[in-house]
Amino acid sequence: MRFSTLKELAVVCVNEGKPIYRIMLEDQARESGRTEEQEWDKMKKYYGIMKDAVVKGISSEKTSRSGLTGGDAKRVYTYTRLPDASLEPFAGSAMAYALAVSEVNASMGRIVATPTAGSCGVIPGVFVSSQERFGWDDDHMVNGLFCAGAIGYVIANNSFISGAEGGCQAEIGSAIGMAAGALVELKGGTPAQAVHAVGLALKNTLGLICDPVGGLVEIPCIVRNGFGAVNALAAADMALAGVRSVIPSDEVIQVMLEVGSAMPEIHRETAGGGLAQTPTGKQIIQQLAKDRKNSSAEVKEEEDD
Repeated sequence: MRFSTLKELAVVCVNEGKPIYRIMLEDQARESGRTEEQEWDKMKKYYGIMKDAVVKGISSEKTSRSGLTGGDAKRVYTYTRLPDASLEPFAGSAMAYALAVSEVNASMGRIVATPTAGSCGVIPGVFVSSQERFGWDDDHMVNGLFCAGAIGYVIANNSFISGAEGGCQAEIGSAIGMAAGALVELKGGTPAQAVHAVGLALKNTLGLICDPVGGLVEIPCIVRNGFGAVNALAAADMALAGVRSVIPSDEVIQVMLEVGSAMPEIHRETAGGGLAQTPTGKQIIQQLAKDRKNSSAEVKEEEDD
């Protein structure tokens, strides 16, 4: 890659007169040994999977295998169409679509990890709702995914994208930053504005722990995807309005590394702390264990028969 930091990425874009997505596409093709056309076609397939997950999740009331989640995306989508909803329909769609993809993931459906399965709803939520609103074609959205990929590449190589390593700030935070920066470019913003959007987004999630109840990517992961999509829209609008990340985005990424490294292990995807260890969280864990035991007993009886 011609860049290892967001600052370097922005400089390359300016020097070569190219948007972020073009730099990422060229570098990815060079490193993979595949043609740019092959890389672009692969990314287009990924976007198709994202859109399919949105459609599937937003129309379903099916619960996950655990029975803990399901149907909230449809509820949110319907509610945000009402005249007294606090969010206007566009932001409501972004939130609902993010929930939808996350619910598909919880139900063992097909998703694209962006950058992880636990944060798979943020980018599709932002991208699909924006495409509907602005009438962009799929090719434009695929370019946006390459821009998001460049941002994710920098974060992953300078900090974390895994909740087990750096808490939920690493998963949801990275996804919000990727979505915000890409949306800026999709809307015609400069590379510098896209980079500022990343910093604005990441600062808003610093310190967020990873505390999945029962170790499942459902509670609170799914709702965090919904909120994350709305945060990404806000960060993109701030950057496009001229708001700067006073602390440079690369320095924010380093702070995320520092905070994640200092975070107690129980708050890094172990289900040993946070919401997972509240009284209700413990009850859910006990019930899940009981359900698994009963399910195993039923299977054993069938085998004996």
